[in-house]
Amino acid sequence: MKIGIIGSGHIGGTLTRRLSTLGHDVTVANSRGPQSLTDLAQEAGATAGDLEQAAQDAELMIVAVPLLAVPGLPAELFDGKVVVDANNYYPQRDGDIAELLDRSLSSSRWTAEHLKGARVVKAFNNIQAQHLMDNGRPAGTPDRIALPVAGDDAEAKQLVMQLVDSLGFDPVDAGTLDESWRQQPDTPVYGTDRDADGVRQGLAEARP
Repeated sequence: MKIGIIGSGHIGGTLTRRLSTLGHDVTVANSRGPQSLTDLAQEAGATAGDLEQAAQDAELMIVAVPLLAVPGLPAELFDGKVVVDANNYYPQRDGDIAELLDRSLSSSRWTAEHLKGARVVKAFNNIQAQHLMDNGRPAGTPDRIALPVAGDDAEAKQLVMQLVDSLGFDPVDAGTLDESWRQQPDTPVYGTDRDADGVRQGLAEARP
């Protein structure tokens, strides 16, 4: 699959490495330009590019940038594409965003409103990057780590769930984008390595 990744930090860099290893055609971009990504691209076997190159012909996009950077992304590049939102809202980093502070919107719904036309799916936001790198296991392995996947588009969500499984984690349907607050920071599944039953329980136990 042709995958564009926006962001080269902990999660973006890890997914660049892992997805390239699985044989996907990965182009990674960031705000500093392709020249800053040479080492990562060579290590991972990926392509360093700019935003337009990462989006060109991509079957799936992953956005893993500070949330405050989302409004600056050119929405037209994501129109019609499956876009994985791997972000979290951290007020101390991203500033005061009223509708996120009062939880009237999930951070993924807020992202989707800025990336009009994108088929946004929330995933990879609740796992530590090193665990995403090292702790994938074959399907059926006891205590295999599960990851919640939330979205409104059933086809897009299914594609991302298949990707999660290929990376070595059990995908758990976490509902719609409006329900994706259940996997945000300060919830039972955030930063934890639960199995599928544990993730379902944690999602159910989450409180606004």
